[in-house]
Amino acid sequence: MNDQTDPMELIAPDIEPYRKGNTGIEFVTTFDSGVPGPHVMICAVTHGNEICGAITLDFLFKNNVRPTRGKLTLSFNNHMAYSRFDPNSPNETRFIEEDFNRLWVEERLDGDEDTIELRRARELRPIFHEVDLMLDIHSMGANSAAVMLCHGHDKETAFAREMNYPSYIVYGSGHVVGQRLIEYTPFSNPNDNKVALLVEGGRHWDATTGPASTDTALRFLRHADVIDHDFVEQNLSAAGKAPPKAEVWEVTNGIIAKTDNFRFESLAFGPEIIAKAGTVIAHDGDEVLTTPYDNCLLLMPNDKAPAGMRKLRLCKRPS
Repeated sequence: MNDQTDPMELIAPDIEPYRKGNTGIEFVTTFDSGVPGPHVMICAVTHGNEICGAITLDFLFKNNVRPTRGKLTLSFNNHMAYSRFDPNSPNETRFIEEDFNRLWVEERLDGDEDTIELRRARELRPIFHEVDLMLDIHSMGANSAAVMLCHGHDKETAFAREMNYPSYIVYGSGHVVGQRLIEYTPFSNPNDNKVALLVEGGRHWDATTGPASTDTALRFLRHADVIDHDFVEQNLSAAGKAPPKAEVWEVTNGIIAKTDNFRFESLAFGPEIIAKAGTVIAHDGDEVLTTPYDNCLLLMPNDKAPAGMRKLRLCKRPS
């Protein structure tokens, strides 16, 4: 039975040819230019049903993209969940036992717990201590254009601004539990130059999400100056070639649905900026929800999230 109403406009690529890799870790491949430079990493399928990242890595492999300096590592993070992906039931393979993107704390990684995702995280962990720049590709349940998420250090927002794609750069998580890969200690140390970014390429399985994810990866690699710039220019979409100037926003809080009778006032697509504080944005049962400040950015509106799940993040421009 199909458990989703969004059209399946993307085709999940076969990643089995990339299983062996060359690092001793399944589904992880590193290309070394032999020339001094940064170690850059792009990750896909951190969530097994978010197939846009697999599309992007498949594109890079098939086009024989190699670093002109430094190293380039391509990783299918939760390949175990991805291998179970079924387009007729796509929401079932976000993970197998637990969310791979909520377990990046030393207490768990060093502890005695044993789950499929923890085992994979421990397997990949040493690589994240080696890389200098990392992009983790995701998609979202929200009806939204692409968004770049980061922990919030200046090193991250500066890199994302200069990349200038996507146009919305957002820091602060708005999630309730756990710690994302981009927040893992090597990346979250403000005194370390390592940079980790997470792109939400668009709504799951939407036709625009694959190109947006690939545009992000290409602009990421170009800004890191590790691949041929002409190749990037030739393969960017029209949107990726001439995006609006990127802006940085801060998540102030997330709205969790209290009831199953939650509806947005008029929001159909995000991100959207609401000019005036006190503007009605949603109804949760009998409760009326309004913007808490002027120029409030409504981020990643999820009209399908049930009660107890996050519906929306509210953001402001940092002062």
